[in-house]
Amino acid sequence: MRKRFAVLLACALYWAQGTGQESAVYTHENKTYQDALALYNSKQYQAAQTLFQEVKDRTDDPETEANSAYYIANAAVRLNQLGADRLMEDFVARYPTSVRRNSAFMDVADYYFENGRYPYAMKWYGMVDQSSLSRRERERFDFNMGYSLFSSHKPDEAERYLQRVSNSQEYGSQAKYYLGYISYQQDDYEEANQRFDQITDQEVLEEKLSYYQADMNFKLGNFEQAIEQAEKQLPKSDRREVSELNKIIGESYFNLGRYAEAIPYLEKYQGNRGRWNNTDYYLLGYAYYKQGDFQNAAQQFNKIVGGNDSVAQNAYYHLAECYLELGKKQEALNAFRNASQMEFSPEIRQDAFLNYARLSYEIGNPYQPVPEVLQDYMKTYPNADSHEEIRELLVDSYITSRNFSGAMELLEKNPGYASKATYQKVAFLYGVEQFLAEDYSGALMSFEKAIQAAADARFTARSRYWKAESAFATGSFEQALTQYAQFRASPVAASLEEYRELDYQMGYTYFKLKDYGNAATHLQRYAGSAPEGPMKTDAWMRLGDSYFVSSRYRPAIEAYDNALATGSPERDYAAYQKAISYGFLGQEETKREALGTFIGRFPNSSLKDDALFELGNSYVQSGADARAIESYDRLIRESPGSSLVPAAKMRKGLVYFNSGQNQQALGIFKQVAADYPNSQEAIQAVATAKLIYVDLGQVDQYAAWVRGLDFVEVTDSELEAASYEAADRQLVQGNTPAATRALEKYLQQFPNGANRVEAHFKLGQIAFAAGEADKALSHFKVVTDAGRGERAEQSLTRVCEILVSRNDYKAAMPYLERLEATADIPQNRTFAQSNLMKGYFEQKAYDQTLAYAEKVLASPSLDDRIRSDARLMIARSAWATGNREKARQAYAEVLSIATGSTAAEALYFDAFFKREDGAYEASNQSVQRLARDFAAYKEWGGKGLILMAKNFEQLEDAFQATYILENVISNFGAFPEIVAEARTELAQIKTREARRNASITPDGNR
Repeated sequence: MRKRFAVLLACALYWAQGTGQESAVYTHENKTYQDALALYNSKQYQAAQTLFQEVKDRTDDPETEANSAYYIANAAVRLNQLGADRLMEDFVARYPTSVRRNSAFMDVADYYFENGRYPYAMKWYGMVDQSSLSRRERERFDFNMGYSLFSSHKPDEAERYLQRVSNSQEYGSQAKYYLGYISYQQDDYEEANQRFDQITDQEVLEEKLSYYQADMNFKLGNFEQAIEQAEKQLPKSDRREVSELNKIIGESYFNLGRYAEAIPYLEKYQGNRGRWNNTDYYLLGYAYYKQGDFQNAAQQFNKIVGGNDSVAQNAYYHLAECYLELGKKQEALNAFRNASQMEFSPEIRQDAFLNYARLSYEIGNPYQPVPEVLQDYMKTYPNADSHEEIRELLVDSYITSRNFSGAMELLEKNPGYASKATYQKVAFLYGVEQFLAEDYSGALMSFEKAIQAAADARFTARSRYWKAESAFATGSFEQALTQYAQFRASPVAASLEEYRELDYQMGYTYFKLKDYGNAATHLQRYAGSAPEGPMKTDAWMRLGDSYFVSSRYRPAIEAYDNALATGSPERDYAAYQKAISYGFLGQEETKREALGTFIGRFPNSSLKDDALFELGNSYVQSGADARAIESYDRLIRESPGSSLVPAAKMRKGLVYFNSGQNQQALGIFKQVAADYPNSQEAIQAVATAKLIYVDLGQVDQYAAWVRGLDFVEVTDSELEAASYEAADRQLVQGNTPAATRALEKYLQQFPNGANRVEAHFKLGQIAFAAGEADKALSHFKVVTDAGRGERAEQSLTRVCEILVSRNDYKAAMPYLERLEATADIPQNRTFAQSNLMKGYFEQKAYDQTLAYAEKVLASPSLDDRIRSDARLMIARSAWATGNREKARQAYAEVLSIATGSTAAEALYFDAFFKREDGAYEASNQSVQRLARDFAAYKEWGGKGLILMAKNFEQLEDAFQATYILENVISNFGAFPEIVAEARTELAQIKTREARRNASITPDGNR
């Protein structure tokens, strides 16, 4: 359009400067001047300039000189020569009376205007004397000056000049167009419309006007007109304008509520420089949302990353609704939470918060405890209609998240939050939790609270049962028995799961109270009706023990036979007890046959040394001394670490002594005294050797020998015995402080006394029960270093327990190895092996870790906790050595039986391996379970959330990915490595998203 006007202007200029002047010049006497003018008119400015310079230098005519100076300067302008402005200014200054002065200004200004150099044009137009211009020149001046100002972004000044020619026949349409455009840019759409409506030039109307009128009508809310004008303009527009027109049409349909018609146009919008912004994504997403196309709606809403305005709040709220419709509750939780944290719309914020609270209760919350979320809602909206609902969810959230201590604290501070029945249920569950954590005193208190609530007969009865279990665990067997009896008396007891084991538990309690008759009654009742399983086997075993202790050996043998028939892991014990029972029935030959069978059947049994010892004793009783010595020798040879070795040697010596082989006997007695000082066998060996020396008349040799034995203090023996007996009596009477003082005094007086080992053991037990681990450790170490025996094994186990509880595996390892090698009790051996497994893992000795894990898993009657630990060590070792497939398998096995932090770890790896398989949705489900069921283990939760963020990135849900990572950064400051990984991942995602979303800067920040 402007080009057409430029052509007209150039023609006018040519005729004014060319034709009109040419007639005058041709009459000039100077032919050179005529040639120069001809060159100038043919636009050969460089040549013309040279000739004009010659004329100027030679002429004496002032007019010719002035004209030559004018053309020299004008040619310099057209040649864009350096200093052209100065030449023209010199011309004006030197020839102030020249008729070409005003023409020079206008001519140079027009030249710059036509070449689009509007700042230069404005400068020269500013020098023009407007009063000397003709009407036509004045119109051209006003339009060109106005347009130059418009192009130089000076709309207010431009408007003043353009207004002057708004009614011009030649420039009017153009001026009105630019005046309208100025109003358009100033958002004065009504004024713009008025000015545009006055344009009559069809070319101007067709070239641009429809686009701006469509945009203005859109902005004025005239959406129907905007659609009509934009659709008319579409075929005539370039690519960029087509994109903008599609946006106008799409948003107009959107604002008219015609979402289905809006979608195709909104989708065709190309964005600003190829990038959409958050509002663009929102509009298309909402259009899909209103059509019920929640999948496509979510795909648009979730591209709004890091938004913080009313558009983002609306988008996140509707995104959450889309996720709910699609069954994606974890994703909905995140979107509701984001919307609830923005304050642009209070209504949306409150409703989003309510939904966030509800979903937190339903599926768990990875960022903060569910009760905290619910309480925050009630604090934020204290007068909300949903308060009663949230209060109920709050109490139940503590229960479902297994935060029973929090639930108890809440209910005891706010009794009105729940019914008595709920309070009783919480107290009961808290008691069970404390019981499983071995906090038996706390469990007793909680079960008593549940009993006192007395709201539900079933929970009252169950609380009595578990109170009995807690009392049993603390050794309060009488109290346990009372509670078991009250449980049995409850009308609902028989319908409860606990009732099935009642006879077993009562039988065990009577057994602990040494009431073997009642123990047998209950155990017989249980074993006779219980389903096959470890408890039934154990009941037969303890029933046999009850009969055995009661000297009812025939029913004992029958009970042991029943235990053996079940394939009991303690079948070696049952077989041994059965053999011993034959002996008490006087069937020594049967006893010996049974013991011989036992030794052959169970060559690796911890009771093999007992069997050999009893077999030797039986041979002694039957007078078969040689066979007896053979059994004792086999025991000594095959079980050198057995606690029975001293007794076997002593018995062997006694066989020699009783058969008159005094020298052989004396040699053995001296060996026992030397190898096992302070033991009862050593004391007996000294006493029996004394008889031999006396019989041989070698009392002096006896005295010399005894003086070299530290543990024999003949003169103080009676005093020592009395001192120890006094201390032991205080312990029996339950006076622990007095017993402690007496035992310590005994050790001071008799540091090598016969009872020193027993004294150290009892002091160790007292200190251990009091939580004085260091003191207990020093006493138990003395016992473990003193030799073998029941006390030594117990003490060794305690030493290991204390060191392991401190995670001091370096110190614990030698003791654990000793315990594994010498333990008679299978549980102690398993304990040693499981902790050796952990110790080797701590030392990164993965082969040994795996070997011990396999040993542990091979042990019979493992509980799930130990089995889980073993599987976990296999998994961790496999992971550490790069054997991912083995780690995957082991973690899967851990997950099936684990609890607590172990289960959290296994669940994290379950999510990890699913992610590696490309099963992103399944991986997210595992992370959701981790967040819901194991919220207390934040480190694994944080790691899981990063996995989830990466999964969402693969699923092209940028909102979820960035939102999760931002919350990890905010809420997991206690784990710097997790936060650092989240920051790195977040920066990478935002950088990628910035390539398509103009609302995000390339560095990832808004």
